[in-house]
Amino acid sequence: RGGPAQRYFGAPGYSSRPMIEFYPVIKHWHLLLALSSGAVFLLRGVLVLAGRPLGNHPVLRYLSYSIDSLLLTLALMLLTMLHLNPFSQPWLVCKLSLLVVYVLLGVYALRRARTPRGRGLCLLAALTVYGAMIGIALAHHPYGWLRLYGWL
Repeated sequence: RGGPAQRYFGAPGYSSRPMIEFYPVIKHWHLLLALSSGAVFLLRGVLVLAGRPLGNHPVLRYLSYSIDSLLLTLALMLLTMLHLNPFSQPWLVCKLSLLVVYVLLGVYALRRARTPRGRGLCLLAALTVYGAMIGIALAHHPYGWLRLYGWL
């Protein structure tokens, strides 16, 4: 009885979380893209510090934008699949806050800092924040690497 939607959603074998079977694949791609994003950022930063125009070449810039867009899309898919509110999980709040800091430092490292020293310091700071975000993601805890190694 009932309409087609009710019959479908009440059918045997129906899952209220239909995308969950794709979780391992999406998580794998999210991790791969996170590492790729960091590698492209490092490459661009080193090229900019070396004074090479290739560091801000449109091909590398758009590659970076594409990777980061896919990374964000997959992150949102993972949140949706797991029914997570990112603002109720302390480690996700910390990671998202650091993401904003990472992006701002990256902008200064690649374009806005006026001196090579300023760009180098911003690049180093951005890579440090990137590493902290990876530790937080692996530990699922705001203390990240400190928690993983049992120091806290």
